[in-house]
Amino acid sequence: MARKDVLIGLLATPAPSTAAGPPRAQKGAIGAVSRSIADLKARAVIELDPDLIEAGGLQDRLESDPVDDSALARSIGEYGQQVPVLVRPHPDQDGRYQIVYGRRRVLAMRALGQPVKALVRDLDDRALVLAQGQENTARRDLSFIEKVNFARQLQDAGYDRKVICDALSVDKTLASRMLSVAGRLPSALIEAIGAAPSVGRDRWLALADLIEAGGDGVAAAVGESSDARFQAVWHHLTAKPARAAPPLPREAPRVVLAEGGAPLAEASLGATTMTLKLRLAQTAGFEDWLLDNLPALLRDWQNGKPDA
Repeated sequence: MARKDVLIGLLATPAPSTAAGPPRAQKGAIGAVSRSIADLKARAVIELDPDLIEAGGLQDRLESDPVDDSALARSIGEYGQQVPVLVRPHPDQDGRYQIVYGRRRVLAMRALGQPVKALVRDLDDRALVLAQGQENTARRDLSFIEKVNFARQLQDAGYDRKVICDALSVDKTLASRMLSVAGRLPSALIEAIGAAPSVGRDRWLALADLIEAGGDGVAAAVGESSDARFQAVWHHLTAKPARAAPPLPREAPRVVLAEGGAPLAEASLGATTMTLKLRLAQTAGFEDWLLDNLPALLRDWQNGKPDA
């Protein structure tokens, strides 16, 4: 009878303790059984009302494809949900959950009016984004720029470089390149282009160079698909400008000679400016005096004009 009471106590939800200090870890056989039961609960697949599941973590996709979403819903409707989603208990609302990964499956089950098969994990925010990032890395359909956007969100949320590398399963070099793209491309441009699944890392890096050099391609992001919008922006930024008309011929520079006849300066007169080049070997510090006294020289000349 005593053994039965022990198992009942292990399976039941413990009441919150009012004692100070952290909970005392169970040792020995009872502790091992407790851990086994906790592990079984973590691995168990349960069914949840999809309306109780909310968005969680970071945005992984830049755009949705209604055709693909409808195809997924039809497949699940015909064959059932084969792969469970991962959720965590909502940190602020009892009885509700936040999605870690499997958003499209949740939306499909919601459209079908069927419960969602789910694994429930107690995850903090850091563990959530790590799990979400690692799931994203394993998916072949997530494009490079979507991973870049995910890295940007991790950085903006205050996570360090190690977490970003672990979440995306990349080394520091690739993480730095992703964040370089994220830092040089405006969010508005990335959102305007979209996932661009056919565009790889090198072309996105090249596009970031063009934007950093002063280009602006948001208005040019026009096209039926995200790949087409990328190409439109690329062509806009790399198109050669129309050849400008040749400049009008200018007057030859005027050479100023010193009293001994040696060249002292050369003056080039433009439409709105004059450039004076002094030969420093002949001036011996005169250039500094000239700069300091130029306002006074202009004033004296203006005061001495006949119409002054």
